Amino acid sequence: MTGPAEIDLRHHGDTEVGDGLADFAVNVRTGTPPAWLAERIRASVDGLAAYPDPRPARKAVAARHGRSAEEVLLTAGAAEAFVLLARVLTPRRAVVVHPQFTEPEAALRAAGHEVERVILDKDFTLGPRAVPAGADLVVIGNPTNPTSVLHPAGALAALAAPGRTVVVDEAFMDCVPGEPESLATRLPPGVVVIRSLTKTWGLAGLRAGYVLADPHLIGRLAEAQPLWAVSTPALAAVEACSTPEAVAEGEAWAVELAAERDRLAAELSARGLYVVPGARASFLCVSLPDALGIRALLRQRGYAVRRGDTFPGLGPDWLRIAVRDRPSNDRLLDVLGELGI
Repeated sequence: MTGPAEIDLRHHGDTEVGDGLADFAVNVRTGTPPAWLAERIRASVDGLAAYPDPRPARKAVAARHGRSAEEVLLTAGAAEAFVLLARVLTPRRAVVVHPQFTEPEAALRAAGHEVERVILDKDFTLGPRAVPAGADLVVIGNPTNPTSVLHPAGALAALAAPGRTVVVDEAFMDCVPGEPESLATRLPPGVVVIRSLTKTWGLAGLRAGYVLADPHLIGRLAEAQPLWAVSTPALAAVEACSTPEAVAEGEAWAVELAAERDRLAAELSARGLYVVPGARASFLCVSLPDALGIRALLRQRGYAVRRGDTFPGLGPDWLRIAVRDRPSNDRLLDVLGELGI
């Protein structure tokens, strides 16, 4: 258990890219949004004169996860969901399990809450006694950014306890074929699930996500949310991406991703790099000596990767590398070879 440290919690992968760099820093699927989705979003512009109506998209999300519409709140990306939870909840002892996406902790601190950090050990798996019994708010990612570790659903459900809220960030769950460890369709009492459409569908600039929770908490979050917070184009995207056809398309991509991710992990491991085992998301968490120096050399050669030292629990010997298509990954491997890796 650790307290706050001088870490830039607001540093994210988008600040690593630009200047024509090949992007291995941002975890958004390349070649997206697909043409059919882009057309749906463009068509929604015809309705911009009217205020957004979230009801069709809300029903679509509820149907996608087998929930009621009262258990769904649409948000301007997962980031807004973290801000709303920080505004509404009043934890006495908030715990964030790290390494993970830093926005939940940043939102809690911005709302005036003190935050304790649980730092997972090497391989970053969740032990049965990792979270202190007195915590009444626990935030954890699954699969976790940046480690790519997928925690068992049973282990996360076991964190739920009377008087405790467990927030599970499932922004990358649709990278996992079949989503066997998702709590979205189970939603145990006291568990909140946050999802995002950003990664699989290439909608980072649109801001589209949602919260799944019990109706009472959803109501409180809705009261704290500004009116019409989710735009009409974003609502069109949420509805379109929640159809059975879209879910099937995402599943097919997840299967392809898994094979290429495992190949890239094996290639990096064969070169002596430590790759966090069991990766299940669209990125790999990699350790090597002088990772920040290697990152700088890669930038000189036109490649952006995500530094790891801005994630609590990692440090200057860590990088996060997004998994791209095979030709792109092979070009990165070639450049690493030129650097003696």
